[in-house]
Amino acid sequence: MDSFDYSEYEKSIHRDGRIMNAIGITLLLSIPFIFSLILGAHIEWKGYFFGVLKLSATYLPICVVEFLVYVPILGAGASYLSFITGNIINMKLPCAYNSREIAGTVAGTPEDGIVTTLSVAVSSLVTMVVIFIGVMLLIPLTPILQNPTLKPAFDNLLPALFGALAAQYFTKSWKITAVPLLLMTVLCIAVPSLVKQTTVMMILIGAMAIGIAFLLYKKGMLEEKNNER
Repeated sequence: MDSFDYSEYEKSIHRDGRIMNAIGITLLLSIPFIFSLILGAHIEWKGYFFGVLKLSATYLPICVVEFLVYVPILGAGASYLSFITGNIINMKLPCAYNSREIAGTVAGTPEDGIVTTLSVAVSSLVTMVVIFIGVMLLIPLTPILQNPTLKPAFDNLLPALFGALAAQYFTKSWKITAVPLLLMTVLCIAVPSLVKQTTVMMILIGAMAIGIAFLLYKKGMLEEKNNER
């Protein structure tokens, strides 16, 4: 077997990722033009640019925050795939965490970058297949999905998923996670509207967790764990 050149692999990841993301952004911005061409409708340029400006003002800060938060966790390849396919926090991030746990890799290493890229790629393919099947079965399954008896289960599906995934990480690093977790729980109970501000709250709590980890490291309380690794 030929030796694997990770530097060349990483260069190809960045090259292909930039190209694919550029194509994706171009396609998103060109949707009004495609509809105009197909339907023969006139484009209201003022409304188009106002819509782009309004969306940019809303989502550009979120993009910056997600870039700062997700890329160190996912790695380059998985980040490019996640930003193209979407559904990061609900699907791609848990999948990457789980694959890292199974493979026993450490975030930021070349091995971990390959593992998370493969996991997010498989997740994206499975998601598309499931969506296709779901669209085909949407009408037959409508009575089941709208059943009042099953509605509470569907409403709590994501909290149950994230609770199970997060518990193992909280218990492993309870010194770091205890204060942020308690603070977020109290804030979300006191101000329920904060539940919808996931991205903003994530960077604030993430910064707090990093600060706590740094203080614990300076005091030597994380050295034993790092040496075990």
